[in-house]
Amino acid sequence: MAKDYYGILGVAKDATPDQLKKAYRKLAREFHPDVNPSPEAQEKFKDINAAFEVLSDPQKRQIVDLGGDPLAPGGGGMGGAGGAGPFMDFQDIMDAFFGAAGGPMGGARRGPRSRTRPGSDAILRLDLDLEEAAFGLESPITVDTAVVCGTCEGSGAAAGSSPVTCDTCDGSGEVQSVQRTILGQMVTSRPCATCSGYGTIIPNPCAKCAGDGRVRTRTTLTVKIPAGVEDGMRIRLAGKGEVGPGGGPAGDLYVEIHERQHDVFTRKGDDLHCKIKVPMVAAALGTRITLKTLDGEESVDVTPGTQPGSTLRVRGKGVPRLRGGGARGDLFVHLDVRTPTKLDPEQEDLLKRLAQMRDEEVVEVHRGGGGFFSRMRDAFNGH
Repeated sequence: MAKDYYGILGVAKDATPDQLKKAYRKLAREFHPDVNPSPEAQEKFKDINAAFEVLSDPQKRQIVDLGGDPLAPGGGGMGGAGGAGPFMDFQDIMDAFFGAAGGPMGGARRGPRSRTRPGSDAILRLDLDLEEAAFGLESPITVDTAVVCGTCEGSGAAAGSSPVTCDTCDGSGEVQSVQRTILGQMVTSRPCATCSGYGTIIPNPCAKCAGDGRVRTRTTLTVKIPAGVEDGMRIRLAGKGEVGPGGGPAGDLYVEIHERQHDVFTRKGDDLHCKIKVPMVAAALGTRITLKTLDGEESVDVTPGTQPGSTLRVRGKGVPRLRGGGARGDLFVHLDVRTPTKLDPEQEDLLKRLAQMRDEEVVEVHRGGGGFFSRMRDAFNGH
């Protein structure tokens, strides 16, 4: 029975050459041995190649349309005259798998992998008070990281031994397989499973690092925090991260700053903000208040007649600017003018007399005899 070549590619019998090419490209990417190494996928890939080879040849496609199989014994086959002709224009299909370099008949060998590889970066959180972030400091930090194994000095081999060449790949780190396709013999390379692509094997691994060339340890470092750092900033310590496998160069260590919340000040960039309660009389008459700043105590004048929500600006008492050459932000003091909630009779009388002297109308609030709305209702009713 002839194979259903249209069904293998998933196209209709009236499919155009472009539709055949698109269907082939999609299926070949899915079932190519480099993508899907299972035996079922390899058989599927052979059927896909055969179907595309047949349907791309007008003469062979005509045999299929008449119910025959051009690849059956006596029906032509893949090695027949002109069999490779239709595929000379489909280099772009194979380039989708292997890239333009090297061509579809087998690419260049990559060579063995190096056991010595760069290490990873590390990150460490450092919590600071506002004063520490503002003026900077030198702080000790403890890091759990990977360092070069002192026993094997990064080689991974036990004392008196060394890595040996892999017999499977002869030190190349790769094994090649040859597969017959419609383009001829296709050579593919894969990392050697015996040596994991390194080209060498360590028969006697170091007992301390198990052949990795590095061990984990706890190290104490000193990090210099510059003045003016902000929450979320990171300080880079080059080469203080983890040592790479095989004793490779260390990565970097990043110290991430987290600023603790202050009980008085709120920071916005280089400026500081705080809120101070001021009695109503003091705001009206003016006063002098003493603040605790990052540098110590500071006296600030509250001018007479200060209104609720006013803000005083104290220049140069904020946070030093990072790399600002000594420049600093400002301190903003937000004044919360407090009106008294409870007055004794003498205090009420004093405020009434003040209102009269200032020609300010005072509406009496009656306690228990009806309020303002009650008097309005009485006025409308003629009482």
